[in-house]
Amino acid sequence: YINILEKAADASWTRETLIANNIANVDTPGYKRQDIDFQSVLKKEISNYKYMNLDQKVNAMDLSKLHAEVYTDHANYSYRLDGNNVDIDTENVEQMVHVMPMTNVLREDERKQPFTRESLLEGAPERSDDSWVVPRLVK
Repeated sequence: YINILEKAADASWTRETLIANNIANVDTPGYKRQDIDFQSVLKKEISNYKYMNLDQKVNAMDLSKLHAEVYTDHANYSYRLDGNNVDIDTENVEQMVHVMPMTNVLREDERKQPFTRESLLEGAPERSDDSWVVPRLVK
């Protein structure tokens, strides 16, 4: 997993650099925004190995294929007259979203049964019917 995490960290650093570069070039005529998509490359590589658990997939994976290329986004599209397609609001959102990705590409999320009321009340120091009894802190 260490080698995959190293590749992911490199891609993350590259993406932060690209976003910063896009922001710096927001007023450059003709500039086209750039980005990188490592998650898709990793998902594709993991999906090549069927009927294996995650550890087996990681051990079998060819790490040389885990290389995401920088691409120019909407190279022929611009809503601005100067040909630049960087939207500062979008870049600022991308910068914040990238800090905390909400998907884990190394494993599928597993849906679990929600907690029952009784299991939540098991740890209550004191309870009354279906509720915790919280001691009064302020008189």
